Order: sequence, then C-alpha cells, then structure tokens
Amino acid sequence: MKVKSLTQTLSETSYPGRGIVLGRTEDGKTAVIAYFIMGRSENSRNRVFVEDGEGIRTEAFDPSKMTDPSLIIYSPVRVLGNKTIVTNGDQTDTVYAGLDKQQTFEQSLRVREFEPDAPNYTPRISGVVHIEDGHMNFALSILKSSEGEPDSCNRFTFAYEKPKAGRGRFIHTYMGDGDPLPSFEGEPELVDVKGDIREFADSVWNSLNSDNKVSLFVRYIDIESGKYDSVIINRNVK
Repeated sequence: MKVKSLTQTLSETSYPGRGIVLGRTEDGKTAVIAYFIMGRSENSRNRVFVEDGEGIRTEAFDPSKMTDPSLIIYSPVRVLGNKTIVTNGDQTDTVYAGLDKQQTFEQSLRVREFEPDAPNYTPRISGVVHIEDGHMNFALSILKSSEGEPDSCNRFTFAYEKPKAGRGRFIHTYMGDGDPLPSFEGEPELVDVKGDIREFADSVWNSLNSDNKVSLFVRYIDIESGKYDSVIINRNVK
C-alpha cells in the first residue's frame, strides 16, 4: 500500500466526516492518536471537545441550540489501564466495558451496529491503542451498512503490531460529500505522521475543510513511560 500524505488526503475532500488516525512518530518513541469531527448541520456544528478525566467528551457549545443530542453527545476517548479507546460514538463505552470484562476489541463491538441515521447509516469507527513493556500495537474497526441496507451490517477489524515509525492508519466515516453520504471503503489508509504534537495537530486542523470542521483531539503517548500530552482544537471557542 502506498503511503499517502495525511494533509493532502484531508484537503482533497470537503467532508470525510469523523476520522481516526493511529500511528507512531518519526522517531518511533511516541504513539499518536488523532480524532476529528465535522458537521454539515447546525446541530452537528454546535459542539466542542472538553476534557473528561483521562479522556474527552463532546458538549454543546450553545445548549439552547441543541435540538437532538443522540449521536452527537458522547465520550470519544476513554482510557482503561494501558489501553486508550477512541471512537466516533457511544460505542466508546461499549468497548471500555468489554475490555474491562476481558473481551477482545472485536468481541466487545459485536453488540453494536452502524448508526440508525437513515439514509446515511453512518459507520461506527473505533480504535484502541495498547502500550506495554515499551511496545505498542493498535487496532481499528468499522461497522457499516451493506449497500445501504438497514438490516445488514458488515464488520471489519484491522490489527497492527509493531507499527512502523512515521506512519499511521487513517479511517473515516465517509468517502466524501453526497446524499446519502457514501461510507468509507477498504483498509484504513496508510498515511505519514510528521512533527511534534503541536505541529501535527495544526497540520491536521488546517487541512480540514474550513466550513465543515468542528473539533480535533490529538494525543501523543510516550511508549516507554506511558506519559502523554494532548491538544484540543475547537472551532467554537467560548
């Protein structure tokens, strides 16, 4: 698979939807997690990321304008020991509960399907980063409708052991704008990971469509110590 420029990939489409990037920095010492959300409606755009313990949650920027919290308000990132979970919906809690019961990442998602937002049937994308004894691995999942059928769910899990330095995997909900929105296809894209946390976060944020981007979360985790730094960028600032 050819390595793509993450910034170019992001800038080539106006609406990738929600996206997850997992990987390693160029020096191989740090795990990289990025999650962004976009929105076309006022309800979707009326959000911010806020810290919540070791993770984050979405919150209404202007509560008076929130018309439907379902599929909008959730915890995208949670931490369970040496595992960091990131998803585009409330399945973060499902994965957390499953891993806590010694289920695998894939097993924990068996009870979930794509979002019930006909006619888009937005895929549920999820990821988990595991760091232990100076090593890291990660996995990504997508649960998507089969050809727009509401009763047929396709499940794909991709696991990456000893990921290469300076590389990441990028999965997103949509292939681009449309009506209905076309679901992501294929294996998570192989992309480059460049710069320190601030440089990386700024490059991702600046590459997202200016009209549709809403919020971005980036975390860098030291693979040896487990210590981390995080950056949150919100379009809406109080």
